[in-house]
Amino acid sequence: MASHPPPEPSSNSNKGWGEHEEIHVSSGGVQAYTDDDADCESRRPLLLGTPASAECYSVSAAAFPFFFPALGGLLYGYDIGATSGATISLKSSTFSGTTWYNLSSVQTGLVVSGSLYGALIGSVLAYTIADFLGRRKELILASISYLIGALLTAVAPNFAIMVVGRFLYGIGIGLAMHAAPMYIAETAPSQIRGMLISLKEFFIVLGMLLGYIAGNAYVEVVSGWRYMYATSTPLCLIMGVGMCWLPPSPRWLLLCAIQGKGNLPETKEIATRCLCRLRGQTSPDLVSDQVNLILEELSYIDEEKQVGFREIFQGKCLKAMIIGCGLVFFQQVTGQPSVLYYAATIFQSAGFSGASDATRVSILLGLLKLIMTGVAVLVVDRLGRRPLLIGGVSGITVSLFLLSSYYTLLKDASYVAVIALLLYVGCYQLSFGPIGWLMISEVFPLRLRGRGLSVAVLVNFASNALVTFAFSPLEDLIGTGLLFCGFGVIAVASLVFIFWIVPETKGLTLEEIEASL
Repeated sequence: MASHPPPEPSSNSNKGWGEHEEIHVSSGGVQAYTDDDADCESRRPLLLGTPASAECYSVSAAAFPFFFPALGGLLYGYDIGATSGATISLKSSTFSGTTWYNLSSVQTGLVVSGSLYGALIGSVLAYTIADFLGRRKELILASISYLIGALLTAVAPNFAIMVVGRFLYGIGIGLAMHAAPMYIAETAPSQIRGMLISLKEFFIVLGMLLGYIAGNAYVEVVSGWRYMYATSTPLCLIMGVGMCWLPPSPRWLLLCAIQGKGNLPETKEIATRCLCRLRGQTSPDLVSDQVNLILEELSYIDEEKQVGFREIFQGKCLKAMIIGCGLVFFQQVTGQPSVLYYAATIFQSAGFSGASDATRVSILLGLLKLIMTGVAVLVVDRLGRRPLLIGGVSGITVSLFLLSSYYTLLKDASYVAVIALLLYVGCYQLSFGPIGWLMISEVFPLRLRGRGLSVAVLVNFASNALVTFAFSPLEDLIGTGLLFCGFGVIAVASLVFIFWIVPETKGLTLEEIEASL
């Protein structure tokens, strides 16, 4: 078992709830009374935004708290990939295996975007249940919704049941994409938190690739669409069983105790045991300092007060909301759903022999997305979030203006479109793809993280729906070239937003990020 040794202790490493503090525990929560000098000294590392210390952890122990939540992302990606092949199979008179294969454009849209509507519903549900259930139970609920939705879709005797299955699966997506980055962020060591949350994006892309492969394998099989959707059910079961086995988030446990929903000393002991398990440490003494720091940060605000809707748009949560919602909004409105829509057409115009088969083109793009996401995973904790965002979005901007030029001025230069498409996909997976989900899981204060992140996830799916549904009418109104030019202008605006608004969070604990905001 590989492990990372703890750093040399600093002069402040054993303070936490130390000798300068008197602690009072009441039914309303915990209050810490310190003299002004001790208070300033104990919070100085947090206020400066510099890491107080590195966390001791075992790589093998950190793997499972990442893997099972990340399956929620893989199942989301699989649905995107499988649905592209399922719609071809479902509408085929030869291979659909149904009497209701002659779907209208509205019915086809419900099949394709049914899970997106469900994800919007799941995001709204997450706002009310996230802090009540906790991150782990929310992921268990997501796995159940995934499983029921996949089974209903696969065995659907008619179109109505299939749409219900698509909605239920989408609710699982909304819950999983809300809780998974939150659980990973709250349980991962700060040194590898960026890598692990970015690796969740890698799992989403891997799921898309697996979905494309399943679509290609079953597209010419009678009732092949049923097999495409049924293939995801074992993963749903693995995710649910795995989340039942994992411990709850120690930060969520401590937050509940601070808010008067449990006995603090007892909860602190449970949280310490959970953190020991998550870090692979057998001695509670090795993680007690971190538990104390979490409690210390929570004690500086009025935690017993109930969180109201207005509060998530005030103070440091407002700044976190601007950062998180801004990133996921720009992630979608820079044309991400639309550029991929044109992939098959661009490859066909370039004369690639395999381009006539949309499923094979999707597999090629899926491989590129997987490779570039892997690069982002490897470098995000070394280079930081801002350099990847600025560099990647700059590439996205160039690619969008190249696509605009192709559709307006360079229609005979098909290689320009191919280069632009590949550049867009690669740069997106280096920047907005993984970093968007990473940042929204890091910047929200612990007390408001569940609700704040649910709003950000809702903005993500809502802006995705907006771009998806508005693309065709806008294309008819102003033309493809001008539309991609418009996406390019929005990408320039996103660069300005990143440069002036988005902070660097590399190497900081969640408590240090919260204090710096």
